[in-house]
Amino acid sequence: MEKSQITENADGTMRSLSNRNVQMIAIGGTIGTGLFLGSGTTISKTGPSILLVYLVLGIFFFLMMRSIGEMLYSDPSQHTFVAFITRYLGPTVGHFTGWTYWLGLSFCAMAEITAISTYIQFWFPNIPSWIIQLAFLGTLASVNLIAAKVFGEAEFWFALIKIIAILALIATGTFMMFSHSVTPLGHASIQNIFHNFTMFPHGGLGFISAFPMVFFAFQGIEFVSITIGEAETPHKIIKKAVNETLLKILIFYFGALIVIMGIIPWTHLNAASSPFVQVFKLAGFPAAAAIINFVVLTSASSSLNSFIFSAGRHMYQIAQENPEDSWMHQHIAKISKNGVPAAAIIVSALFLLITPIMSLTSATASVFTIVAGSSNDMYIIVYALAMIAHRKYRESTDFLPDGFKMPWYSVTSPLTIAFFGIIFITLFFIPQDIIGAIGAIIWTVVFGGVTYLHQRSLVTANAEQ
Repeated sequence: MEKSQITENADGTMRSLSNRNVQMIAIGGTIGTGLFLGSGTTISKTGPSILLVYLVLGIFFFLMMRSIGEMLYSDPSQHTFVAFITRYLGPTVGHFTGWTYWLGLSFCAMAEITAISTYIQFWFPNIPSWIIQLAFLGTLASVNLIAAKVFGEAEFWFALIKIIAILALIATGTFMMFSHSVTPLGHASIQNIFHNFTMFPHGGLGFISAFPMVFFAFQGIEFVSITIGEAETPHKIIKKAVNETLLKILIFYFGALIVIMGIIPWTHLNAASSPFVQVFKLAGFPAAAAIINFVVLTSASSSLNSFIFSAGRHMYQIAQENPEDSWMHQHIAKISKNGVPAAAIIVSALFLLITPIMSLTSATASVFTIVAGSSNDMYIIVYALAMIAHRKYRESTDFLPDGFKMPWYSVTSPLTIAFFGIIFITLFFIPQDIIGAIGAIIWTVVFGGVTYLHQRSLVTANAEQ
């Protein structure tokens, strides 16, 4: 699309993202290392019951996206769904949510930067982690600074590589199962999934602990909503992206998991190794490890690209909501000549420099574990607040009776909120997640209280003027 044909928003951003860009951003933002590397761990915990876990979480994420989509359909000019939390739950909750989500994005981005250095060192073990991290962070931050269209195109190709890898796995596995290929583990067959099936092979706790892990795999699905403010035809794209994206993701996840368990009996699956590598090696591809390493490298790069895009828009939103005479509003709430919130992107990228600094003093794997584990709980809080904001939207004059409505709202809305609460509670049953869950509560109480006092002081100052 030529620049003259691109619609410019009132704030200077450009509506340059096409439907194919938005679709790939949504799919690419959700399908990541959780499938390529982490699915072995989740399968080992629950066996074939993992399909039920993905289905249940998929349904609730779809309902959440329909609620966000409904609000965006009523006002597609907003760059983030956090804007609706501010509008319907007040500036205090909005300010708290904006910073909480931005920090959650930053933690996830740090995890991806750390993972990227690990994947590069697969081929070049002598290059220091911090050099790799600086190189990728600088490159992808630059991509985001050029234009939203450049980001969208980069994300399209990143996501396409992931999708090709999954389709290759599904095609290879389907052929092996239908031809009953013989492997060192036996015959490849769909019957491997149901052989000696038990619902809770490692007890109820093992089944419950899989939910937070799959929840983490689905994180990022809301990125599609963050692109709507810069999409070419927002009303059309909102409906298409929300309704079709989750279905495609479930097909990819279900297809991959069925193939993995059909070829490798789940009791023989090595949880420490990528299931994709294990399947391709059994199919006779000795270079499987290098190929999948390339795929997860592009997957992590795709996620980092999306996190920088999203973090920049949220930082811009936070700055906009600050008083006009504040430093943040005057210096961060700016749109560059390229139509992107450049200052907000730069600030977000600079914050991520913590990662290469940390890698100088501690093991990369340890850094990844710390930052990845911290992000889950923040997302649960934000998702629940988005659902509550949607309920307030339904009671407001903004509500469009003939809009893109959440199905069976009176039942599905409270169910979804309750489900996110249950996910948070399950964290306390998993030893490695307890610290993060407690930290989320402390963050909510302390930062929530500070935010309340800050907003109250602003109101008092305005009243005295």
